[in-house]
Amino acid sequence: MRVKAGLNARPFSWPAASGGPRVLGLLLGALLLAACASLPPAPAHVPESAFASPEATALGALSSGAARAHPSRSGLLFQDTGRQALVQRALLIEAAARSIDAQYYIWNSDVSGRYLACRLYAAAERGVRVRLVLDDMNVAGRDALLAALDDHANIEIRIYNPNAVRGGPRKWLSLASEFERMNRRMHNKSFVADAAFGIVGGRNIGDEYFDLHPEVNFRDRDVLAIGPVVAQISANFDAFWNSALAYPITAIAPRAASAPGSALLATERCASADEAAALLGSALRDPAGALEQLAGILPDLSWAEAELVFDLPARLQAGEPEQPGRTALVLQALADSATSEVLVESAYLLLAEAQLETVRAMVERGVRVAAVTNSLATNDLVANHSGYARRRLAKLSSGLELHELKPDAAACALWIEGRDDCGTTAMVSLHSKSAVFDRRTVAVGSFNFNLRSMYLNSETVLVIHSEELADQLAEAIELAMAPANSWQVRREEDGSITWAAEGGETWTREPATGFWQRFKSSLLRLVPMDKYL
Repeated sequence: MRVKAGLNARPFSWPAASGGPRVLGLLLGALLLAACASLPPAPAHVPESAFASPEATALGALSSGAARAHPSRSGLLFQDTGRQALVQRALLIEAAARSIDAQYYIWNSDVSGRYLACRLYAAAERGVRVRLVLDDMNVAGRDALLAALDDHANIEIRIYNPNAVRGGPRKWLSLASEFERMNRRMHNKSFVADAAFGIVGGRNIGDEYFDLHPEVNFRDRDVLAIGPVVAQISANFDAFWNSALAYPITAIAPRAASAPGSALLATERCASADEAAALLGSALRDPAGALEQLAGILPDLSWAEAELVFDLPARLQAGEPEQPGRTALVLQALADSATSEVLVESAYLLLAEAQLETVRAMVERGVRVAAVTNSLATNDLVANHSGYARRRLAKLSSGLELHELKPDAAACALWIEGRDDCGTTAMVSLHSKSAVFDRRTVAVGSFNFNLRSMYLNSETVLVIHSEELADQLAEAIELAMAPANSWQVRREEDGSITWAAEGGETWTREPATGFWQRFKSSLLRLVPMDKYL
């Protein structure tokens, strides 16, 4: 995932110096200062629980009415386009009456990020309790803005696993001095309104996740849910909200706390967010209209047994990064039990020998194992691609059927909604994290099929037992693998690798890339950092 600079970020500039010794001394001094920086004492949270009376709200009445005919099952709908995902989040914010809990790894300060933040503020103004927990990796430079939101009586914001140094060059030195702790991130993404509707999956908050970015938009996937699984999404949220690693924004940026909350709505940040509102329709500012639109979605839900699996925040404090998390173990068990086919769609695909042994064992017992991931041409992080490419031949040798996404995939027009520049001026990149096991079980979540998700990050995986949804997802993944949308990567008899496309055309080096792009990737392959990619 890309990590963007915050609103107040400034370019780094070297201090003026009259010689190497002085520069070295400044650097050493900064490193020592960074190493000495420490977080305030862990907050003594009074444990809080998610709102638990959905029946008292219009959203609760809507969901319970639909669920009545499906006892013990959850109603589920794939959010397969960014526009759909943004509209449904906005509808839930407008319709919420009592509570909104949101948890994200990235929340950008772009059009969609400002729009949703301002609508949360408006919800708080009408009495909705808003709780927001953000991973610190993308908060850079926005402490004052977040504190302005937090200043509202009905809004509380916590920052997960924060850096003690909040800005400037010392922040990066501090990251280096606390390398292990700072590499363990809250990668979870969840959203719950009135304990009645939930969203969980792979999307962060930002224009590239909602089909609004001018240059690069992500093919991604979430699940909208009602029914019993919503309480499990709330339990995931509460586990991180109550963690000792979740610091109130005012505890780590006390000087920013004096910013008046009402200032947020008085700035151009919210005025410019009307660009998103214009795209999504005026009904989003009308709670009655929002409820009507949500009611129109209910007939599209599929009803199935489902459970949310999530890694506990205590994992980050345990100091045992070699132990796979709950989410990894559940996915391993699903793979071990597969008898015919496993289909995987993952932005990053980095498997070590243990996982390759699992693939070999599945292939040897007759299971088709096929995966689609980003090519070098579509990957948003060259470093991540380098780790994948280092083991690409080993993946093929294990029997994995491997496909890499094209930047001009023909299906872009289906995936990136409402755009006429898809595949031309606007590239598509893969960000989804999904799998189908034997066309019976589905796994959708924040879990990339890489070592970082297995050993370092906290993740969520929604496991759904439904042949209907398994068929839908399998069809979607097969479409992504089709020759019009991806190159199939093959191992030749002489041990070389080729990329094949429709019409029989082949490449002997990574297609649609330039020399410098390939050189950077090749150079980074020399650095053994697979677990941290």
